[in-house]
Amino acid sequence: QVQLVESGGGLVQPGGSLRLSCAHSRFDLDYAVGWFRQAPGKEREGLSCISTTDDSTLYTNSVKGRFTISRDKAKNTVNLQMNSLKPEDTAVYYCATAYPWCSLYPGSFVSWGQGTQVTVSS
Repeated sequence: QVQLVESGGGLVQPGGSLRLSCAHSRFDLDYAVGWFRQAPGKEREGLSCISTTDDSTLYTNSVKGRFTISRDKAKNTVNLQMNSLKPEDTAVYYCATAYPWCSLYPGSFVSWGQGTQVTVSS
């Protein structure tokens, strides 16, 4: 399985920006890397996904236009640029892998990072 480590979480004011990074181990198979979040008392929510095959992307409507996913092939990292952050974006953010291509359904993902906390508050 792919090893994943999230970083970049922290405290940010409403309207601010934050960039998360997911470092993943090199893998010979084609796969997809997705970003998810889980707030207290809520279900885990799929946010975005990028395919390592062709860099195609997928977004949920609630973050489309605010969040951007990208991949750095040389560094084996997937980033999530988050702009115009709102208090309701507060959650633990996870990256995960699925095979062979993108989904926003958590059950499709087989490897998960430990998560990084994002708090949006004044």
